[in-house]
Amino acid sequence: MPNGVEPAADRCDRAAVRRRFERAASTYDSAAIVQAQTREELLGRLDYVAIEPRLVVDAGAGTGRSSGALKRRYPRARVVALDVSVAMLRASGRRAWWRRAGEFDRVCGDLEQLPFADASVDLLFSNLALPWCDPDRALAEARRVLAPRGLLSVTTLGPDTLRELRGAWAQVDAAPHVSPFVDMHDLGDALVRAGFVQPVLDVERRTLQYAEFADLVADLRASGSGNVLAARARGLTGKAKARAVREAYERERRDGRLPASCEIVFAHAWAGATPAARRAEGAVIPFETLRRGLRERRPR
Repeated sequence: MPNGVEPAADRCDRAAVRRRFERAASTYDSAAIVQAQTREELLGRLDYVAIEPRLVVDAGAGTGRSSGALKRRYPRARVVALDVSVAMLRASGRRAWWRRAGEFDRVCGDLEQLPFADASVDLLFSNLALPWCDPDRALAEARRVLAPRGLLSVTTLGPDTLRELRGAWAQVDAAPHVSPFVDMHDLGDALVRAGFVQPVLDVERRTLQYAEFADLVADLRASGSGNVLAARARGLTGKAKARAVREAYERERRDGRLPASCEIVFAHAWAGATPAARRAEGAVIPFETLRRGLRERRPR
């Protein structure tokens, strides 16, 4: 590192992120179980939002499944699938379901440096791409490109995600092996700092079950969800250390299965229409409260 400065322990290596997802393009859809679940739920939450976007960006689009669904939902809008991985975008063009979904554009780009003009996007949708970014940089870019009253709709991972794996590694060495991820309340604060108003956030917790530790590792690798921390240890993991991590993880086994915890943070927020609105304080509101209020206001 320049001037001898060590990278922040929680900062992702952008080049490593790109390489991980380039390699995972052909296996992503079969392994990205949580991503598929959260995609459907995040899309469903758009039912409670009145918006008629002209330009929709699916940021961190992967193989384009969200992009196709967004095009079906908003057929008059231009939908852009943006991903840091060219291989992922190419995979989106080979899917038969994509051809049935309607046409969307594909752009290779980074959430931390979005290739769109200021105030040009009406809806920025992003499913589980934020964990691989600096959240402040990505949210600042999202705010920049969103038009006044434009909507940001995202999911990310909370700090309890992969806590069993983090704990197993902590028994073996002190190097960071699993991202710390962002707490819901910290994400709410980051949204307000970036200039968003009326942020609505809530958390869901899920647990995946694996027969063997190797199955978890294989899923993480196949979905591109490996260790991309800038401060990570470089080089291959030795056999002795890998065995020690596996043995530590085995202590989590319950009823013959190994758990892998996931904490999913759902959030949406609006780009402020005026400087005064951008300075407005945001409140963290449970999504159930929002949904209940919207149902009560619907005409009978």
